[in-house]
Amino acid sequence: MNVLVIPEDFRKDQYMLKPIITAMIKAVKKRSGSIKVRICQNPLLGGISEALKWENIETIINQYPMVDLFLLCVDRDGKEGHKVALDKIEKQATEILGDRQLFLAENAWQEIEVWVLAGLKDLPREYNWQEIRQEINPKEIYFLPLLQQKKLLDSVGEGRKELAKEAAQQYDRIRQLCSEDIGNLESRIKGLLIGNDF
Repeated sequence: MNVLVIPEDFRKDQYMLKPIITAMIKAVKKRSGSIKVRICQNPLLGGISEALKWENIETIINQYPMVDLFLLCVDRDGKEGHKVALDKIEKQATEILGDRQLFLAENAWQEIEVWVLAGLKDLPREYNWQEIRQEINPKEIYFLPLLQQKKLLDSVGEGRKELAKEAAQQYDRIRQLCSEDIGNLESRIKGLLIGNDF
């Protein structure tokens, strides 16, 4: 099964999305066999506005004909309109894909960095999960200070690679704490995989 994850900007997001989406696919895949999760690096979208343009997504779909499942994952950033735009892109993608390829789009509630925080067991005592989920800027308020505290800002992806690898090992916890986005995406993937021979 070939999965292509399309981030709004792969330069940092790749380090979080690859381990977490790999853990998700392993959790829902009904058959044994190889799973290949790749991050779309060509083209570099470079931001949410480019990731929400249908012509960019159509180019990516046409560029990767061997992909079984496309996953467009972006930040919500406190904007309700992102989900509406993602639903429209998903509908357009479904119309051009054959029945051997699937396309889903999801926005993190609020940012993908929160998925990493959800999988970490050793968050600082002063971190309140409900406050993290409600914060519009959790990356600046919680994630980056945690990286600084752990002295990881100079490591790969400003510490995202190391923390996301650790978080992905607790995928069940991510699903439970992030039911509005990760839980929803997992359920939708399960539903699509039923009846498809992946």
